[in-house]
Amino acid sequence: MMIPAVILTLAMVVFPLGYAIYLSLGGGAAATGLGVSNFERLIADPSFWSALRITFGLFAVALVLQLVLGTALALLLNRFNVVRGLVRTAILSPFMLPPVVVGMIAIVVLDPGLGAANWIVQSLGLPPFLWLASPTWSLVVVALIDTWQWTPFVALIVLGGLQSLPGRVYEAAEIDGAVGIRRFWYITLPLLGPTLLTAAVLRSVDLLRFFDVIYITTQGGPGNATTTLNIYAYKLGFDFMDVGYAAAVMIVLALLVLGSVLFFASLRKRVSW
Repeated sequence: MMIPAVILTLAMVVFPLGYAIYLSLGGGAAATGLGVSNFERLIADPSFWSALRITFGLFAVALVLQLVLGTALALLLNRFNVVRGLVRTAILSPFMLPPVVVGMIAIVVLDPGLGAANWIVQSLGLPPFLWLASPTWSLVVVALIDTWQWTPFVALIVLGGLQSLPGRVYEAAEIDGAVGIRRFWYITLPLLGPTLLTAAVLRSVDLLRFFDVIYITTQGGPGNATTTLNIYAYKLGFDFMDVGYAAAVMIVLALLVLGSVLFFASLRKRVSW
């Protein structure tokens, strides 16, 4: 009974990963022998280090925003029982949209000349802003786009965690005088630790390999301001046909994703209750 699943796993996971490793070591049609030259290039490649830095910058900004805003939204939904079902259905829509649609919405809304964002900015008496064309702010704007799409997903995870917290703990805390922000800081937040780390695991996997929205909105620009490791590998492989070096970059990215999952998973075991 397990043979079909094993064959599918080998075909869809093990073979592509093994072939990527083979290419990164110099295999392929023009191979002259297997080696680590592509990985040696990584060490001396400033574009690789820039892409690595941008990848972690996007990861940090977007993950923190999504965890903080998702927790706040979940707390809000948990208080209003009457409209919770309706609001929960409404907030599902952003992360159910395909990334291509999200990217196209962002292009229309953030258009410097005709977009709604600059219309609001100018109506406040401020100069128009180059949202996706600013070398300084484009990465933050991309992080905000992803935050708009995926904060509801984090909120739903945290809402499930809130609804599973033991009520007797809050009853004891109320007797001891822990109310308001103190109850949240010393009781709710520690108890939500495993839930928040579960959300961090799920979002870190997506954020480290973030590609679709960046490619639709900026294609890694302006310059290399939003060129993450995924975008950099795509350009190497499909624009410059340097497939072996692109595979080496993707192997590094895969290791980073694995490392982040293991890190958050180990933290989750420590804070589980």
